[in-house]
Amino acid sequence: QVQFVESGGGLVQPGGSLRLSCVASGINFRITNVDWFRQAPGKEREFVARITLMDYKTYGDSMKGRVTISRDDEKNAAYLQMDNLKLEDTAVYYCHGRRMDGGPDHWGQGTQVTVSS
Repeated sequence: QVQFVESGGGLVQPGGSLRLSCVASGINFRITNVDWFRQAPGKEREFVARITLMDYKTYGDSMKGRVTISRDDEKNAAYLQMDNLKLEDTAVYYCHGRRMDGGPDHWGQGTQVTVSS
């Protein structure tokens, strides 16, 4: 059974930082592209960042310049470092994975990030 499990969310003040983690199991992580998405209340799910199996990174416009995605294939993990957080970054953040040679999409259960003073 394939699982992607996020952690690291929480309550942070504006301007603060958080580092989200996503740990995968049941999948060959080395050939899996990993994305982070987020969904705020009443809004559609939004792309945040992607890291490919070749370590190529892309970022969505909403958090570009304030987030860094990375991966550690030895740990079957991907990370999202978020800095200078804003109130509008409050959302549930989801990890998504898909093998580069196709196959189903895999989603984590999400981790809540709340930015509030």
